[in-house]
Amino acid sequence: MRVHGKKVRHPGCHVLLAATLLGSTAIAAAGSLLPDQARLLALGGASQIEGAGGGGLTPWALITGYGSRDSYGGNIHYTGVRTQDYTIDSTGVAFGFADRVEISLASQKLQGSRAPLAQLAITQEIVGLKVRLAGDALVDQDRLMPQIALGIQYKRNRGVRGLDALGVTSVTQLGARSDHGIDYTLSATKLMLDQSLLLNATARATKANQFGLLGFGGDLHDRYQPMLETSVAYLINRQLVTGVEYRMKPRNLSVDHEKGAADVFVGYFLNRNFSVLLGWVTLGDVTIFNPRRQNGAYLSLQGGF
Repeated sequence: MRVHGKKVRHPGCHVLLAATLLGSTAIAAAGSLLPDQARLLALGGASQIEGAGGGGLTPWALITGYGSRDSYGGNIHYTGVRTQDYTIDSTGVAFGFADRVEISLASQKLQGSRAPLAQLAITQEIVGLKVRLAGDALVDQDRLMPQIALGIQYKRNRGVRGLDALGVTSVTQLGARSDHGIDYTLSATKLMLDQSLLLNATARATKANQFGLLGFGGDLHDRYQPMLETSVAYLINRQLVTGVEYRMKPRNLSVDHEKGAADVFVGYFLNRNFSVLLGWVTLGDVTIFNPRRQNGAYLSLQGGF
């Protein structure tokens, strides 16, 4: 500043300038820590029943959340399935980093809903990792190349409750060879915006009985088997999606005539922070407890960023 026509270096000016610069830097740094939510609505997918980003039954190659390759995203979810004889509840969290890596945690609980299995309860914990290997579902619109991702899901069964009278406390007593196992998935997802379609195919190598809720391996088979999972989703508009899915499952237990699962669903994406899926699902036979095909409704709620 100038005093009596002379230029004077006032220390307060330097302090003010320094504070301004530091404040601008702090604001920029804070902004870079916030998720950018730059991806298109619905491209974060829903939460698959085992916690991975995808449809209701099968994981997709898409990475969960709405963060771009320069950011991150995440979600929490709840999924409930109600059939004639059972309920399955799944809760979990998932995070996506740089639109490249996804980490998920989920907890599942199978319960009997009526006599004589009203007290039955089986729980399972799942840790998932997914890595995008190639392709970009949005960028590669004019190419045949889909987005491809490799996934791993580690599952540990926490035991059986409600069958104490029969002396059963572990899935190994029901015929499973192990109470824990790993599923390996390879997913290819093709998004065709001009046709408002999303196509997905997932190859899964697994030993899981009924998603792992009845353990892994059995008296019929105790080796990895390839299973195919498919999804077709139609984007009615920016917020409303409908689709169908099919998932093959192995039959490892002679006492459980396990079959594939399928669903039809409608999803509504209110915004990048909340979505809901409603569907009708058939889980196939669960003959180890009740010899009939299990059909019912499911609801999936997801909150994220």
